[in-house]
Amino acid sequence: MNELIPIQNMIYTIRGQKVMLDSDLARLYEVETKALNKAVKRNLQRFPEDFMFQLTKEEYENLRFQFGTSREKHGGRRYMPYVFTEHGVSMLSSVLNSNKAIEINIKVIRAFIQLRQYAISQLSQSQEIEELRKLLMLYIEKNDSRVNDIIRVLNNLIETPRETKQIGFKVDV
Repeated sequence: MNELIPIQNMIYTIRGQKVMLDSDLARLYEVETKALNKAVKRNLQRFPEDFMFQLTKEEYENLRFQFGTSREKHGGRRYMPYVFTEHGVSMLSSVLNSNKAIEINIKVIRAFIQLRQYAISQLSQSQEIEELRKLLMLYIEKNDSRVNDIIRVLNNLIETPRETKQIGFKVDV
């Protein structure tokens, strides 16, 4: 397995789900993509659409653009890739019956869990920020009327002409 590329970097969001490409999984399991997909097709009943689905051409092009690969020289893939959700990846261990598959599955599932925990922590931070924003708006709303009152009084003082008293002595001639 190529340890230089962390598993988290092989997880993409497609159709609102976190998924992994069949080719990335095959590389991790040290099997050919064709062999992985063949094993899956022999056990299709284990892979409903919320476990695995095939990308459209547009989704695949967007994904390739995202990770910056160029077209393969010798024709590339004949079929659009399959992607596996976290549940689909766990089901792969029962289809690919090897110690390597079990070892990799554990690592992949842990990567999905770490991503989920990170997302949850970000959500709680977002909620805290939203609460602070609400408190700030409430503070501004309450104090805004006080500031307006002060400005109104100052404007009245400026606009109201004051009687000027003469300083000094008045000389009658």
